[in-house]
Amino acid sequence: MHFTVILRILGILLMIFSLTMAIPLILAWALNETAINAFLAALAITFASGMLIWMPVQHVRHELRTRDGFIVVALFWTVLSLFGALPFYLSEDLQLSAVDAIFESVSGLTTTGATVITGIDLLPKSILYYRQQLQWMGGMGIIVLAVAILPMLGIGGMQLYRAETPGPVKDTKLTPRITETAKALWYIYAGLTVMCMLAYWAAGMTFFDALAHSFSTIAIGGFSTHDASFAYFDSALIEGIGIFFMILSGANFGLHFVAWQSRGIRHYFSDPEFRFYISLLVIISAVTCAVLIATDSYEPLAAVRAALFEVVSIATTTGFATADFAHWPNMLPFLLFLTAFVGGCAGSTGGGMKVIRILLLSKQGIREVKRLIHPNGVFAIKFGQQAVPDKVVGAIWGFFSVYLLAFVFMLIALLATGLDQVTAWSAVGATLNNLGPGLGEVSANFSSINDPAKCVLSLSMLLGRLEVFTFIVLLSPMFWRR
Repeated sequence: MHFTVILRILGILLMIFSLTMAIPLILAWALNETAINAFLAALAITFASGMLIWMPVQHVRHELRTRDGFIVVALFWTVLSLFGALPFYLSEDLQLSAVDAIFESVSGLTTTGATVITGIDLLPKSILYYRQQLQWMGGMGIIVLAVAILPMLGIGGMQLYRAETPGPVKDTKLTPRITETAKALWYIYAGLTVMCMLAYWAAGMTFFDALAHSFSTIAIGGFSTHDASFAYFDSALIEGIGIFFMILSGANFGLHFVAWQSRGIRHYFSDPEFRFYISLLVIISAVTCAVLIATDSYEPLAAVRAALFEVVSIATTTGFATADFAHWPNMLPFLLFLTAFVGGCAGSTGGGMKVIRILLLSKQGIREVKRLIHPNGVFAIKFGQQAVPDKVVGAIWGFFSVYLLAFVFMLIALLATGLDQVTAWSAVGATLNNLGPGLGEVSANFSSINDPAKCVLSLSMLLGRLEVFTFIVLLSPMFWRR
């Protein structure tokens, strides 16, 4: 374990992160907002802290190992969340406690979209922009961006990429070199953001709202510049644009890379995970629409509009809202909430357990049924035309079991703080899946729950963003043995 190398990387990344606070600082200065002091102090504290960590170890040169990568990722997301909370904590406009500020920061960086802030429409634009920027940076993962920068500083990046990149397949690279892979991902990510922003702007949003919502749409975040979220705009066109880009952002970015290279889209529909992803959205949307119409909750056209947006928003773990789905009739709130457990595709900015895992688990279930009927038969699990190795299926079962254990432990912890069962269950699901809105007391925001519960949920958001194992592996005694 090379702790000096870990500290060097952490210092560099903190200094890089501090510079991102310059944009809201400039915005606050240009608009003469009181938040300028909060951003100035936060930038100075973050940069100075990074400098102090980096200076004693600046000349250290060692090869970064996989175990070092796990520690860097876990430390960075934890430390970054603490420093990212400084503008919220220091702002006179928010008056947030330390716990609330950290919760908001973690929610932004993990693209969860759960908030403790009310009166969002009245906040300074610099604070609003900062919230959206946190989600945008967290969407693809600032460490993936750093992978493109660190080689220039003499630090290898593959270990960070393996530890941070979401999804069950960690070693799949779009290009032969990891630096080029990181750059390709960010080019696609930035390109989709620009296209989404221009579409929102052309559809009637102000430039500021278009930019802000493009950040949280492509990041599958869910933060908005308005308390009413997308309902504020009351525009079918804007909602349609949101649906389109949420679906794209919930798909594997590797598919977008191939589309850009081949100048075609046929490969999307030959990918089993993408087909399963789209099929799930279509089926759940149809069921939701049918129930809304059958219960006279909406007029038919309004039901289609509301169902499509809410299903896509919840299923991709974005968390935007045009309606309060928690108060929809019958089983709909529970049905929609369960779709967030599936989440987006591997290699996307979405949360949840990932579509490919659910697909392979279902195939494994079908194989077990076949084995009961034909005990001596040999049945392979196939993903497209390729057979999936048993070790991959075993790893997915391992993830599923650890995920459920983490869910149960945090659920018990929340119940111990005094939350009711519906609120506790949905709060853990909303944060572990990086969804945002829940049911019960947290259907609108998380401001009313107690501080111990917020601390548990902050950990839940970090676990969800790094898919449980990156944090859990650090608790294993084997990890620390030489």
